[in-house]
Parts: sequence; C-alpha cells; structure tokens
Amino acid sequence: MTNSPRRRSDRLLQLAVALFGIGILAVIGIFVLSIVSDSEPGLWLYLLAMLAPVGFLLALVFALWSGRRAR
Repeated sequence: MTNSPRRRSDRLLQLAVALFGIGILAVIGIFVLSIVSDSEPGLWLYLLAMLAPVGFLLALVFALWSGRRAR
C-alpha cells in the first residue's frame, strides 16, 4: 500500500471543521453562561461564535472545489 500525500484541499476541510466546531462550542458557551449566571457573555465569546458560519462557508468551498475536480 502506498500512502498518498495529503492534498491541500484536505487541509481546507480540516480547517473548516475546526472553525465550525469552535464556533458551535462558543454558541453553546453563550447559552450556558446566560443560564448559569446573570452576567453578559464577553465580546470574545460572540466573536468566537462567528467562526461557525466561516467554517460552514469554507466547507461549502471545499465541497464545490472537490466536486469540480472529480469531473
């Protein structure tokens, strides 16, 4: 068996999943913090939550790019 080298697009998918995961964890953190305490979540938590749509868009770019290569 030969190991094929990782393509650059595979790294794009890994980055997209990581950003999306961090964003979703931040959204969960915002809800948990709102339930547990009376204080407002910090701005940094809201900014981290914005990584979810960025990761989603990168995943769409990956899907479109890999579909174009397969043709």
